[in-house]
Amino acid sequence: MKFIFEVRMKPGYTVEQYAAAWVCASEIIQRAPGARGTYLHRKIGAPDTLLAIAHWDSKAQRDAKDDRSNETVRAILEKHATHCEITVIGEFEEPQWAVLPEPRHDIE
Repeated sequence: MKFIFEVRMKPGYTVEQYAAAWVCASEIIQRAPGARGTYLHRKIGAPDTLLAIAHWDSKAQRDAKDDRSNETVRAILEKHATHCEITVIGEFEEPQWAVLPEPRHDIE
């Protein structure tokens, strides 16, 4: 499953500051059972806005993690709550439909 949220920086806080703390917290969170990686994307045309996509084996495993039990993660989340506007977009299952490009053999 995917957990997706948008992050907008408040004035005085940079994307680089957010990303540095996000990496630190994510490295800890990714130790939880079922964690499959997390990605941070900068929005085109809005450099102070990010999209985060966390990959998990299941919603149950994501729900079972306890971010607040780790002092470092807790402090980072509290800081982000002050310096960012975080909007949860939602939780999504793996794709049921996909259209992928055919492999190209004409490229040398």
